[in-house]
Amino acid sequence: MSPLDLFWIFFMASALQPLLRQRMVEAARKRLIARIEKERGSRVILMVHRQETMSVLGFPVFRYIDIHDSEEVIRAIQMTDSDVPIDIVLHTPGGLVLASYQIARAIARHPAKTTVFVPHYAMSGGTLIALAADEIVMGEHAVLGPVDPQLGQQPAASILKVLEQKPAEKVDDQTLILADVAQKAIRQVRDSVRGLLEGKYPQDKVEELAEILSAGTWTHDHPITSDEARALGLNVTTEMPKPMYELMGLFPQPVRRVPSVEYLPVPRHREGRDGGDKAQG
Repeated sequence: MSPLDLFWIFFMASALQPLLRQRMVEAARKRLIARIEKERGSRVILMVHRQETMSVLGFPVFRYIDIHDSEEVIRAIQMTDSDVPIDIVLHTPGGLVLASYQIARAIARHPAKTTVFVPHYAMSGGTLIALAADEIVMGEHAVLGPVDPQLGQQPAASILKVLEQKPAEKVDDQTLILADVAQKAIRQVRDSVRGLLEGKYPQDKVEELAEILSAGTWTHDHPITSDEARALGLNVTTEMPKPMYELMGLFPQPVRRVPSVEYLPVPRHREGRDGGDKAQG
């Protein structure tokens, strides 16, 4: 075998390695999903968006909830019998209100129990989806977020503040138009939240939650912890099954030149604990 032949073998192996690794991870995810479905007797649906950037020809790319996601989730729900529970694992910064509401409405209308698992975070549209479930299970350090609408880069609630602080004759036409759209957007989202919560909570709590979550009470990236969510009155637990974290480990971020977080992925125990256990690794 000539050096040129060895070079081409090495080149082909290097080119195929990422594809083979991806296929192995996908197969591992499918096996784990099948195991969870068998153990829980449910349909498991994952919607995972990495907020970190990945490099495509040097340009950052972000994932978020879009129409393709709503089509796929709704298709999965339609393929599920009405008496089969649905478990949805969410990891998302949010996305389109239309797509998020379509998913949320499909979850709310499923007759069997629906549970949303949030191992790390489900902000904005992700929270809207979580509100539709019968139960929300959050990781100990996981967070939800407000669902107040944004017009471009501007919070709808903040646009309305302009009209409260300045006379209309001193506000330009563009801002007046944005304020009109902002008012409609807040009302629409509030009505959507109200519709998703009705029947799950007392009516006065439904009205309170719809107002707090949609009216710009906080900044849009405000983290709502499990403790805060329970204080608001949401049906939230922190009994996160370990396999849900295992699923998240099977969504690796594309390799970067220098990792921003690094550690040895093995358990650690204090030496001498439980009759002399030693640190592993």
